[in-house]
Amino acid sequence: MSDKTATTLPFRSLRADSGGQPRAAAARKQISRGQRRHRAIILSGLLVLVLPLVLITLYLFVVADDQYASTTGFVVRQSDKNTGSPLDFLGGLGGLTNASSADSNILHEFIQSQRMVELVDQALDLHAMYSRPGFDPVFAFDPGGSIEALQRYWTRMVRTHFDSATGLLELRVLAFTPEDATRIAEEIVSQSSIKINQLSAIARDDATRYAREDLEKTVATLKTARQAMTEFRSRNRIVDPKADIQVQMGLISTMQTQLAESMIELDMLKLATRTDDPRIQQVEQRVKVIQNRIDAERGKIGVTSADGSEAFSEILADFERLTVDQQFAEQAYVTALATYDGALAEANRQSRYLATYIEPTHAETSEYPRRLTIIALSALFLGLAWAIGSLVLYSVWDRR
Repeated sequence: MSDKTATTLPFRSLRADSGGQPRAAAARKQISRGQRRHRAIILSGLLVLVLPLVLITLYLFVVADDQYASTTGFVVRQSDKNTGSPLDFLGGLGGLTNASSADSNILHEFIQSQRMVELVDQALDLHAMYSRPGFDPVFAFDPGGSIEALQRYWTRMVRTHFDSATGLLELRVLAFTPEDATRIAEEIVSQSSIKINQLSAIARDDATRYAREDLEKTVATLKTARQAMTEFRSRNRIVDPKADIQVQMGLISTMQTQLAESMIELDMLKLATRTDDPRIQQVEQRVKVIQNRIDAERGKIGVTSADGSEAFSEILADFERLTVDQQFAEQAYVTALATYDGALAEANRQSRYLATYIEPTHAETSEYPRRLTIIALSALFLGLAWAIGSLVLYSVWDRR
């Protein structure tokens, strides 16, 4: 080995020894930083995942009260008596398809509305029912809450499922006692039935409105016609001019018969006796009287009498006009009445009603709140949040 080589080896060895210490220090520093990261992740896991899960579990099993569910189901049906379905032989299920989808949609929205909450609250005092637990700020309702807050709480406790294809509506009602849940479900069914009856009454009124208006007009016209006939009879003191004319014509016919007999008798006397026979004068006088009476009676029928009173022809014309008006009003009334009865029958035939196919049930065991489900979902979301946060922190640490 040369002297040059001998002199350089210690120098290289010295440089190697002097560079190893910084690398070891850096390694120790990196190990220490990694340990701090692990401790921070573990600590964050305890704070973000474990501690909230423990608190949620304690709250669910210690603080939260049991909730009981009552289930009911109903459908809006139409009482159409003239139509039938072959499916009716399968237990009447085919009739369920006759329900109006629009009415079912209206009912579905009405159950979730503030008006329904007000009606049920007035009947059952929902504030007291839903604030029954002593301390439960999560699942119980604040007894001093407003109607808007109660309506939002109502949407949590009353869940509806509507099948637009069949029109079936199913409800799940929650309460803190089985009795309260059943009572609320029954009240919902009752108020829904009232609403459907109101809708049916409105539809029936709309369907019969025009027929009823026509009927009222014809009734007024018939009353006017009958009143005019009554005034005519009171004014002329005649019940039926046609009957009086028939009597008058019978009287004229009788007098004409008597006139003919008298004229025959007069001719016989003229042929058998002298012209100055007093009997001839008597018969001539009788013929003259009968002829005058016939003329007078005919004058009553056809022309205005001497005293200025109406002749029978004018009275009969007025009577016939009033009779035609009355007959027309009666026929119009009969037609309008038949039309109204038909519209009313059709409206009643198509009236809607609420058919409850699941009566409100009475719970025996508590199924809500679903504690294990809530804990599992909480663990899932908290775990995802903790994992995402840890990845973000690792990314930030690695960039330093």
